[in-house]
Amino acid sequence: MSKKLAIFGCAGQLGVELTRVFSERGYLVSGFSRGDVDITDQASVEQTLSALDPALVINAAAYNQVDLAEKEPVAAYQSNALAVRNMAIVCRQIDAFFVHFSTDYVFDGTAGRPYAEVDQTHPLGAYAVSKLAGELYAQAYIDAPLVIRTSGVFGPGGLRTARGNFVELMLRLANSGQPIRVVEDHVASPTYSPALAEVTAQLVERDLRGVFHAGGGTAISWFDYAKLIFDAAGVKPELRPTDAREYRTAARRPKFSALSNRKMEASGVEPMPALADAVGSYMKARRAYLTA
Repeated sequence: MSKKLAIFGCAGQLGVELTRVFSERGYLVSGFSRGDVDITDQASVEQTLSALDPALVINAAAYNQVDLAEKEPVAAYQSNALAVRNMAIVCRQIDAFFVHFSTDYVFDGTAGRPYAEVDQTHPLGAYAVSKLAGELYAQAYIDAPLVIRTSGVFGPGGLRTARGNFVELMLRLANSGQPIRVVEDHVASPTYSPALAEVTAQLVERDLRGVFHAGGGTAISWFDYAKLIFDAAGVKPELRPTDAREYRTAARRPKFSALSNRKMEASGVEPMPALADAVGSYMKARRAYLTA
């Protein structure tokens, strides 16, 4: 495979890590952020990719404002579904290997266990529907794309983005001095972006295709995740549990959306790090960034 690679969403938490990991592997990486290419415009995507002619295209761009998507479902669908269609069409034209990232939110969370790739999807809201549609568009236009579902991504790149991540949100709330309420009846598998980027490279270099789950490897409630973050940061704010009934949001969310990585690991890809280790690595990177 040629080493020429295009990454959409290169400035995000995952995109910056993908750029680093693939560059270290000798790929000639061309990164595109929101201001560089309008991925919802097919002509723009076609012009960009046709001029570059990469052998590999990775889509790490996404509209991920879950609650806001209920007010603007068209915007979510354009970015998460139709943009994927635009990329997939061009990848077929230039014969490029297409990698697309999806989400645990394609499931409804009623199984009560980590989801496998063969489990039935059932999205619960506009964001989730748009992400599942993106998967289907990738599979409709490309014979064998690689679709990677993940969950609750966090990484050092979040220190440089406007929306940050759950870790930064918790630390900001801890500094407020006010009690913090976090749901304890919703479970996910938070995923460290540097580890996800490494896993992605391994999947690509093994030429694996189809749908793979690459969640953080630890099924944990958001309440317990918050406790883990505060322990790692050495802070002790007043943390109170709440639940979905008390803490209403515009969008419905799956109650148990953790992902099983069994298929990925059976393919020879290294397991994800334990969540406590990942959060520790994040805190170390965070301290280095803030003291630089």
